[in-house]
Parts: sequence; structure tokens; C-alpha cells
Amino acid sequence: MDFQTFDARGYRTVDVRTGYGEWVAHYEDTVEDVMDLALLERLVEPSWQSVRRAADLGCGTGRTGQWLRDRGVTRVDGVDVTQEMLELARRRGAHERLVEADAAATGLPGGSYDLVICSLIDEHLDDLRPLYAEAHRLAAPGAAFVLVTFHPHFIMTSGMPTHYTNAAGEPVAIATHVHLISDHVAAGLGAGWRLADLQENVIDDTWLAVKPKWERFRNHPFSAAYTWRKD
Repeated sequence: MDFQTFDARGYRTVDVRTGYGEWVAHYEDTVEDVMDLALLERLVEPSWQSVRRAADLGCGTGRTGQWLRDRGVTRVDGVDVTQEMLELARRRGAHERLVEADAAATGLPGGSYDLVICSLIDEHLDDLRPLYAEAHRLAAPGAAFVLVTFHPHFIMTSGMPTHYTNAAGEPVAIATHVHLISDHVAAGLGAGWRLADLQENVIDDTWLAVKPKWERFRNHPFSAAYTWRKD
């Protein structure tokens, strides 16, 4: 689905590498834990303590990798397309291995991970199927694939792309795509996954304490988290 149909901002749009390379210095000042990490806490599956080795796709600055390490996951490999993001992840030190590669073509060893995880990256993909297929290739039998995503309802209702403010003070959008929940289900089932859990996050008092200007979006779903299993 073409985001341009919903775009209410009209910002200049750049590709993923350019955008995150420029945003890197202020990324963690912008992305709040309530967007994604809070959803991971709510998932019934997987049991984080049982994870031995994880692949963190689109690892960015290492936020998700650090969250996993804090919950007892001892081995986390990270992949990202942006060198500047990887440098921050490297300084953070949560990952055992960091690779500059596409999340849908990582080059990591197949069948090696009991958890594959990605957070807030799928809106930059025009097709979900390669991501789900690559996650399935990486996963060991019985492994979980956890994907946290911006909710399509919010992207469509707000007309807001993923965006940042550059050094010149200009708001800049990063290429954004709308994927319906049914698109995720079709891609996941098509790759051989079984859906084990799905949580949706609505804008509530906790949200508004962080972003009070979003009061007009109260009770709208903002993000979602899927857990898939490789049976």
C-alpha cells in the first residue's frame, strides 16, 4: 500500500542508509521505550530467559540487543545497513557480532538462532516476504521470530512517516511503507511460520506522559508485536 496516499507531512524523503546515517546522533533521544520495548514486556512468548542465541535484525544503535542482554540472553548477533548505527551499537557492546547487511539478506548462518528479532524496521521494506523468509532461514527448529512494527492504523490515521530533523533543522522523512496486519500474516504463513502471539499497543496515559501533544490520538493503536514459531 502506497504511503503517499496518507502522507500529511510532505517532507523530503531519503533512503534508509541516508536517513539513519544522519539521524544517528539523536536517534535515542527520539525513539521512546514505550514504542517498542514496552511491547516486548507484554509478549507471552517467548520466554526470554530460555533464549541462548539471538539474531537482531536492523539492530540500529543496539537498544534491542541491550534489552535482550539485560534479560539473560548471552549471545546476540546484530545486522544493520547503516554503518553509523553499527558504530554506536559496537560502542554499546551488547552484541557478540555485528554485520553491515540488509535485514532480508544477512549472510548469517542458517538454522543457528533460537530467537530472531527485529523492531521498527519493516515500514522501510516495500515487500515483507524476504524479511520473513530470511528470519525463517536463520531460525533453528522451534525458534521464535519476534517482530515489532508501527501499527498500520496509526500510519494511515496520522499521515506521519518515519522522520527526523537534520543538522540544518529540516524535517526529513525516511522511505515509509504501509503493511496491513493481513500482509504480515500472509508473509509469515507463507514463509512457514506459525503465529504464537500478537500484542497491540494503544496510545494511553503512559504514552501521553511521554508525548502529550498526541492527545488527539488517544486510544488509537500505535504499534504491534508478533511472535512467530518455527515448528
